Amino acid sequence: MSRRITSLTARVLLLATLWSAVALVVIAVVISTLYRQGSERGFQELLRAQLYNVINSVSVGDNGRLAGRPELGDLRFSQPATGWYWMVEPLGDFKTEPLTSASLGAIKLAMPPIADVPFDDNYERFYVEDDGQGNKVQVAETEVVLDQDGRAARFRVSGNRAIVEADIQAFSNRLYLALGGFGIGSLIVNALAILIGLKPLDQARAALEKIRRGEAERLPKDFPREIQPLASEVNALIDSNRRIVERARMQVGNLAHSLKTPIAVLLNEARVLDRGHGELVKGQAEAMQGQVQSYLNRARIAAQRDTVLARSEAEPVLERLLRVMRRLNPDLAFDLSVVPAGLSLAMEQQDVEETVGNLLENAARFAKSRVSVAVSPGDGPTEEESQRRAWVEILVDDDGPGLEPDQIREAMKRGRRLDESKPGTGLGLSIVSEIATEYEGTITLTRSPSGGLRARLLLPGVAV
Repeated sequence: MSRRITSLTARVLLLATLWSAVALVVIAVVISTLYRQGSERGFQELLRAQLYNVINSVSVGDNGRLAGRPELGDLRFSQPATGWYWMVEPLGDFKTEPLTSASLGAIKLAMPPIADVPFDDNYERFYVEDDGQGNKVQVAETEVVLDQDGRAARFRVSGNRAIVEADIQAFSNRLYLALGGFGIGSLIVNALAILIGLKPLDQARAALEKIRRGEAERLPKDFPREIQPLASEVNALIDSNRRIVERARMQVGNLAHSLKTPIAVLLNEARVLDRGHGELVKGQAEAMQGQVQSYLNRARIAAQRDTVLARSEAEPVLERLLRVMRRLNPDLAFDLSVVPAGLSLAMEQQDVEETVGNLLENAARFAKSRVSVAVSPGDGPTEEESQRRAWVEILVDDDGPGLEPDQIREAMKRGRRLDESKPGTGLGLSIVSEIATEYEGTITLTRSPSGGLRARLLLPGVAV
């Protein structure tokens, strides 16, 4: 299955490269072909001119023989086996010795049948032969009546095609070199033009990334004309979504606030009821109060989660929590490790304190001598989340008895308490889970290396 190219820049660059390569190859072939045709036509015209020069220089002498000495002004006609030859051969009843150039010597230049290469309208024909000396020669041939007695002769002039081929090859090499340089330069210019032209899309992506991280609330309005309508639509969508979330948050908040007073009344009335009924009413009222507080927290988190203000530096917040825990539990040691220093969470300080505070209370409740907190960068719940934003891992370990897997599942349920002898409502871990979920994080419980319980809290961080 072929892999699809998802990058717009890569697609445009690939198409531009392919088009440029095809266009340059076609241009090279066309120019080379036209030059070859022109060179061969020029070579043929040169042979025709030399042929008629020979015709004008030869006649029938007083002795009835061929006479004349053509002067073609080219030394190659006087040097042996050069491929440049001329010859005049008597035809029909005209019996005499032929005239040839000094370069021909004993070479016998073949001649194709007229049926294979006929004469044209000017009674000329051109063909290519091998002179037996390793030369491919092009021959211009015609037949001329020399006098009134009807005596005629065949005139032939040949030229070495190696000259034409060498000229064409030299031109082609220069052409390919020039077009190659032009093609590379064009590709570089095209790449720069495409990258510069698509840069606003990268800027739009970066602006959207800032909105997602909570560093901005809208896309800027300085995009090019082609992209600005899209930016405007995205801003309109953000505004609409913000209004919907705000309206829902307000409605949930109003409902939760309206229930707080009736719940408080129920709790007060439970105190004056007999013990059995009072405990029942009190338990249900406290559960309702926990639900109300949970939804209030959700509404507040939804309102603050994606804003720039939702930022908390981990070390000072956790250090304050540990100072409180040390005072409340003087018999326990509390350790804190933040590596690297300066890690920040993309959360409200109140939510950090509530999540980690609940975990510290649980750890202190069951620890024998020590509770440790380690903070470090972490991987997101999924690979996509890891690439999309930064994450912080908080490990809370104790050296208590720990929990078995089935006990861990039970402990995460709202209101469940595995040890009734310890104080608490059983809401701590469920509240931590709810807050972590609202921030798109996770909480997991496992066995600690010290033998107790390890709570691993994964929360969104602030990219450095």
